[in-house]
Amino acid sequence: MDTMKTAVVGCGMISSIYIKNFLHLFSVIDLVGVCDTNEANAREKSRFFGVPVLTMEQIKSNPEIRLVVNLTGPAAHASVIRELLEAGKHVFTEKMLCVDFETGKELTALAKEKGLYLGVAPDTFLGAGLQTARLLIDRGMIGRVTSARAAVNRSQALNSELFRFIRNPGGGFAFDVGVYYVTALLSLLGPIRKVTGFVAESQEHPALMLRSGEFGTSWKTADNHLYAGSLLFENGAVATLHLDGESINEEQSSLVIYGTEGILKLGDPNSFCGAVRLIRDNAPETVMPFTHGFTGSPLYGPETPADYGQHRGVGAAEMAWAILGCRPHRASADMGLHTMEVLHGLALSSREEKVYRMTTTFQQPAPLPSGYTDQMLGGMRGDAEGSLV
Repeated sequence: MDTMKTAVVGCGMISSIYIKNFLHLFSVIDLVGVCDTNEANAREKSRFFGVPVLTMEQIKSNPEIRLVVNLTGPAAHASVIRELLEAGKHVFTEKMLCVDFETGKELTALAKEKGLYLGVAPDTFLGAGLQTARLLIDRGMIGRVTSARAAVNRSQALNSELFRFIRNPGGGFAFDVGVYYVTALLSLLGPIRKVTGFVAESQEHPALMLRSGEFGTSWKTADNHLYAGSLLFENGAVATLHLDGESINEEQSSLVIYGTEGILKLGDPNSFCGAVRLIRDNAPETVMPFTHGFTGSPLYGPETPADYGQHRGVGAAEMAWAILGCRPHRASADMGLHTMEVLHGLALSSREEKVYRMTTTFQQPAPLPSGYTDQMLGGMRGDAEGSLV
């Protein structure tokens, strides 16, 4: 069986679950090195996981390394992706593609020009929850989809005291969290024709945590955190999107798909295992069994603090299989760019007080084949990876 020699660039907190899954879960990935501008971070991951430390130049100059997974902060995405594409590497990047829509278009075009694969997180839509929902929709269990509703809240300003990237471009609530909800809707319903929305400006935030070392100071984050919008899909369905990063951290997630014959209530799309509940006329609400693998459990390898990330990296593994099979990958740059434009369009609609018509589109990703599980079979790994081939 072929494997894909892969390197990870960016050794921050989320890198642990990616590295762990590349080593223990996805057989298609042959992880050969990690890299970070902060060499201490790279050495720490190297010691824990036993993976060599590489420099960016070593990654770019090594012809055997074909795939690079970019886990740097959002503000660095564009420069890192461009550098790697120019070096002839396939790239899978953490969300989002970059912080600027025009730059996103340039990167997508560059990858196509060079005949390279460019993939973009989030990849949670490849998990058991949303793939089960996709199967139910495709099988007509709720009839024709008519509308959808997506909403989530957090205190993004308060979180910016702990996670400083939130203060910078790309750290806004829509880009950091809302992207999971937009991507889920796109994966289930396809491309969007036009959007209209309101975006409230972020407020000055006084530091509240004594131990942060910044108590008594204040700052204003670069991005806004409060979005309310309406979306019209190409298939005629309409949706509302409510992203409130100015609320509290007792997160309330809501993702509902309405149809002519039923309703699907879905779990948090920022996980792989959100429950799928089906409601039909004259029948009780039913929790549907998962029809797919990648439920987020079991986790292989040593325990890490980032295990909340569950099966992150599945998008990169699916892209590796796509490269080997010379077929389109599912977590595509086109869908990532469309996601960016939705949020860009909502902000522009709010500023100009008019409907924004989308200029990009994408091919709705094919559903994963069902029937693959995460179960351990006779002491061997489960066969969920088979659904990616």
